[in-house]
Amino acid sequence: MLDETLLDNPQGLAAADHRGLLRGAAEAGARVRTAARLTAEAGLSQLKPDGRPRAVLIAGPGAAATHAADLLGTLAGPGSPVTRLAPSGVAPAAGALRWDLPGWAGSVDLLLIATPDGAEPGLALLAEAAYRRGCAVVAVAPPRSPLSETVTGSLGLFLPMATAPYDQEEPLAGAAPGVLWALLTPLLALLDRVGLLTAPPDALEQVADRLDQVAERCGPAVATYGNPAKTLAAELAESLPVIWTEGTSAGPAGRRFAAALAELAGTPAVVAELPEALAAHSVLLAGRLAAGADPDDFFRDRVEEPSALHARVVLLRDRPIGGLTAAPTARDLALGHDTPISELEPESGGELETLAELIAITDFAAVYLALASGA
Repeated sequence: MLDETLLDNPQGLAAADHRGLLRGAAEAGARVRTAARLTAEAGLSQLKPDGRPRAVLIAGPGAAATHAADLLGTLAGPGSPVTRLAPSGVAPAAGALRWDLPGWAGSVDLLLIATPDGAEPGLALLAEAAYRRGCAVVAVAPPRSPLSETVTGSLGLFLPMATAPYDQEEPLAGAAPGVLWALLTPLLALLDRVGLLTAPPDALEQVADRLDQVAERCGPAVATYGNPAKTLAAELAESLPVIWTEGTSAGPAGRRFAAALAELAGTPAVVAELPEALAAHSVLLAGRLAAGADPDDFFRDRVEEPSALHARVVLLRDRPIGGLTAAPTARDLALGHDTPISELEPESGGELETLAELIAITDFAAVYLALASGA
């Protein structure tokens, strides 16, 4: 059950925020600036790349590496494919994970290692294997971690992760807002340097500014009625989020939102891109999850019996390709099955800025849902 009174209680939210999630979301802009500064101080501007890599491989544990690979692949486009190396192992513990290079990886490829821990032996072994193959190796991890000692020097380039004191208070969630930007910012700067995408220092500063603006609109001191993130969290309470995305940037933002809802708030969600989502989820909306599927729900005792779980569509949009949009059809499908719909669309700006805004608002929403539901 969602405690909606907690949403408008900043002190109560702070007391419930044992994992530092709200602080991470509020300080995302500061993380980007710190990460950009640390990356510059690490000597990235002196890097002289020898042409564009044939492929970019990304390895790391959990949601942080998955989301980084998804975002970088979207921004880089099909010209230089970005592939995440999924780990194997018997448990998600640092010592149990192993990563393997594909057989074709070689001297024309780039391996990126991104981890908020840096103590995984499997990543150190991967860096050594890549070095023997001739792959260029770049790692982003906390300073003075075992991985930093392995990579620094002959194996490759080490870029320090921007950390905060409270990161060490509780185990870091892979989907935590602060973790994403601390790992993603150095990788954006690096891939800009090698020519795979456009993320110069001024663009990263604009991303930080946009994240600050979202923090002002979605912060804990802003009441629910004027706070898009709190409003979305309240709307998703006791619902199955059906996340539909439209536009290039909205795709990875929607996939991250679904992962954050599961990991942070314990809320399952399904996600798909328009227009394919209409066919993929039409039966779902017409079935027992539709709001109109149970006509007796209106007469249910709200105190004695829990309400039935119903779907709610969340439409994330960002500049549909070619100006064509399936949003009207999506609205008609949802409302035709008595399914409520929430919509988010970023303000105008560059691709990085609009992507950052969608991620930031949905991150805040996932955090508020987690805190107010006691997850």
